[in-house]
Amino acid sequence: MNGSETVVVTGFGPFRQFLVNPSWEAAQGLKLVGLGEQINVYIKEVVVSYIKTQQIIAEIWQTLKPKFAVHLGIARGSRVVILEQTGKNSGYRDRDVCGFCPESHCCVEGGPEKLDSVVNMRAVSKPFKQAGMDVIYSRDAGRYLCDFAYYCSLYHGQRRAALIHVPSSGSLASADRLVPLLQSIIQSMLGQLEGPSQTA
Repeated sequence: MNGSETVVVTGFGPFRQFLVNPSWEAAQGLKLVGLGEQINVYIKEVVVSYIKTQQIIAEIWQTLKPKFAVHLGIARGSRVVILEQTGKNSGYRDRDVCGFCPESHCCVEGGPEKLDSVVNMRAVSKPFKQAGMDVIYSRDAGRYLCDFAYYCSLYHGQRRAALIHVPSSGSLASADRLVPLLQSIIQSMLGQLEGPSQTA
C-alpha cells in the first residue's frame, strides 16, 4: 500500500431517548485514536432520516471513494457489540425522526433483496468471542435506519462496508471501553480486505 487510504466511519444523530447518539460518540472516538498509520479516518454523522441517509451514503461513495465504510448504529437494550453480515433492501415500515417512511418500503428500487459485506463477519467475531469479549455475529440488522444505511452503502460501495451495532447498556456502553474494541474489530476487517481472497 502506498499513500493513505480513506476509511469512512459514520454514526447516527439524535434518536428517541438518545439526545447524543452513542454510535456518533464512538465514531468521534475512532477518529481520535485512528485505525493505523496509512489510514485516513473520515467521520460523518447521519441523520435518522431515510431521505438524508440515502443522500449522505451515496455522496460518501461518489466523492470520497473510500477503501471501506463502517456504519455504527445503536442496538437498544443490547449489552454486546453486533457485527452485521447482511443488509436488506425491503420491509422498511417504521417511520424516521421526520415521521417519514419510504413509500416503496425499500432502499433501492430494483436492487437485490439482500447484500452481504465482502468481509466475513463470523470470521472477524470469532477471535474476540474466544477472548471472552462481548462480540457477536448477526444476519438480521433490524430493518430500520441502520439496516437501511448499510444496504445503501453495500449497494454503492460494491459491498465494501460494515455495520456494527454498539450496545446501549452494560460495560461496553462506555466510550473508553468501546472505542479500543471497535478499533481492533475494524482493523481486523481491514486485514481481511487485504487478504489473498480479495481482488481489487
